[in-house]
Amino acid sequence: MPGPLAHLTVIELAGIGPAPFAGMLLADMGARVIRIDRPPTPSKGGLDDLMRNDGVVDRGRQSLSLNMKDPRAVEAVLRLVERADVLIEGFRPGVAEKLGVGPAACHARNPRLVYGRMTGWGQTGPLAQAAGHDINYIALTGALHAIGPADKPLPPLNLVGDYGGGGMLLALGVLGALAQASRSGQGQVVDAAMTDGAALLMAAQFGLMAKGFWRDAREQNFLDGAAHFYGTYECQDGHHVSLGSIEPQFYRRLLDLCEITDPQFERQWAQAEWPALREKLAALFRTRTRSQWCALLEGTDVCFAPVLSMAEAASHPHNAARGTFVHPQGVLQPAPAPRFDKTPSQLPPAAPDVGEHTAPLLAELGYSSTDVADMVAVGVAFPVARTGSPQHDAEIPA
Repeated sequence: MPGPLAHLTVIELAGIGPAPFAGMLLADMGARVIRIDRPPTPSKGGLDDLMRNDGVVDRGRQSLSLNMKDPRAVEAVLRLVERADVLIEGFRPGVAEKLGVGPAACHARNPRLVYGRMTGWGQTGPLAQAAGHDINYIALTGALHAIGPADKPLPPLNLVGDYGGGGMLLALGVLGALAQASRSGQGQVVDAAMTDGAALLMAAQFGLMAKGFWRDAREQNFLDGAAHFYGTYECQDGHHVSLGSIEPQFYRRLLDLCEITDPQFERQWAQAEWPALREKLAALFRTRTRSQWCALLEGTDVCFAPVLSMAEAASHPHNAARGTFVHPQGVLQPAPAPRFDKTPSQLPPAAPDVGEHTAPLLAELGYSSTDVADMVAVGVAFPVARTGSPQHDAEIPA
């Protein structure tokens, strides 16, 4: 694959959620990502089946399916480690060690390896062994408390913990450790915890609170839905628009374009006025359709955008011009980002079937065809033929 990470080989111990998202980011930037999959099993329903081998998040992988309870499978993974740059896993602390592929075992084979660990609570601390999900991790850091209407917190999908505070943090940590390894020749363990990542994402709010400019309550601040100039409004047709006219010049542009002459609007930062001003703006936005408001405000310095559904987003002229979304084989999905002018990324191949690359990867590791056949026969390795989804290779705009 092209891209700035085309020189890297990454091993991903299969899981769900943020670790696969980190693997997607690395694959999108050109890294060869080899996913160690569990043996295929009949579907049991539930979250694991829903999330595992996701056609979008798991794009760009090669799949090696092994029974990690067998020492021969562990040896195969350690052979991969010898020639890899990165390993990422998202197990509870200690699970990789029990499987025989923890940091000590891997670094004994490859001292330069960067070993990325993705958990909710972190590798240490009183909650390290407890189960949890995104909503719990962001609850512990103050992030969930700050989001939603005044009467109760509102989970922001699983974007803040799993993906922003988790997968992206892991990818950043791995790349930081790789930069150090290139100088020192020594790899290290990256402990990426979603609680840490969610806390980092709240840095600006903690900074504002320290200056006395942020109240530790919902709908009491200029970014959390309290201010009339920063929020969403329903239009005449039931669609919504977003408004972010924070700075005085942008706020003035809003008033001018909307022909608002009510003197109460001149008191932009008088917090006691916000509820009344919000009601007045709400009444105003209900007088026109979303498309009519777009015709008046979109592209101006009002700081305005329509609130688009997932299905609508790809066809918006700006997103279409940039190629922000792609739809290979009819599957709508975000294109790789960020953009690189000298080593542009391409959309990697679709997610593989579990075990699709088992035989060729074992051969690459030095196993003979007889060895592979024996491993398959005794239930150590599991090859599965590809069932569809041709590769897609659309180049991403620079």
